[in-house]
Amino acid sequence: MNIWSFILSKTKEKQRLILIVVIDNTGSSPGKKGFKMAISEDGTLHGSIGGGMMENNLVNIAIDKIKRKDEEIILKHEDHYTESNKEKSVLKKYGSQTLALIPITSGYIKKINNISTAISSQESAIIEYSNTGIHLQKTSDKETKFAVNIESDSKWEFLEATGIRDKLFLFGAGHVGLALSRICSLLEFEIHLFDNRNKLNTFNDNELATTKQVIDYSDIGDLVEEGNNSFAVIMSHTHEEDEIILGQLLGKNLKYLGMLASRKKINKIKSNLIAKGHQEKLFEKLHAPIGVDINSQTPIEIAVSIASEMIRVKNS
Repeated sequence: MNIWSFILSKTKEKQRLILIVVIDNTGSSPGKKGFKMAISEDGTLHGSIGGGMMENNLVNIAIDKIKRKDEEIILKHEDHYTESNKEKSVLKKYGSQTLALIPITSGYIKKINNISTAISSQESAIIEYSNTGIHLQKTSDKETKFAVNIESDSKWEFLEATGIRDKLFLFGAGHVGLALSRICSLLEFEIHLFDNRNKLNTFNDNELATTKQVIDYSDIGDLVEEGNNSFAVIMSHTHEEDEIILGQLLGKNLKYLGMLASRKKINKIKSNLIAKGHQEKLFEKLHAPIGVDINSQTPIEIAVSIASEMIRVKNS
């Protein structure tokens, strides 16, 4: 059950709730934009805004507001500190977050139902949180998931676009490709898998890809969407094929572009492509050798290192 289904079920029971939403954050705060927690009148909790003492304190504030039937929407600003290693008495700030506490009553049923439907159907829409409440805009052409504008504690707006999914365009359906698909499906990526080999077991066994195509690598330009939610990973059968694919993706506007190859092979491919007219600066966005260096050996370990790097880029 997602948080909106939970809220809808409780409002239908005529219970009061408080929805807490992280609308802004800086540094290494425990809660990130869009984190949510709902607290219902019967004391049930759903979701998380980062955990720890901060979350516990805000839950207590929410419970108190419910008991008092306080329907005022408020912002809370939380700073997070750690003790200095050199002097434990010195506190060092490492992050902050701004959270909105929004009371929800049975009068919200229609809005919550519309939001829940939009989320479950992956409809393109915008959920608007503000000092006036929660509203749903039925159309959205946004490429970014969140937008925030805080003029003051009494005048602010936080927009959350629905229907936006991170997309993985994966070239190479071998064992590492299958392992990466498994991990990225858990991370809720929309996976588009490509290979140029027919009757490949790991291609046929990959039931997690949204789409699968056997293609000619020489013409892939229209297969990869550009944008802030597009991730491309190259791990084809040969380095010659890697070079063909990379040459067509270098100039694209992608959130992440990575290639599985040794440093020696990468330098060779880079030299070949520069000789063919590709600008050297385009290689600055290429993650190669791909993945976080964890001394990975097996397909699943390599996939973990790649997924970790993709997450780091996604959240940067």
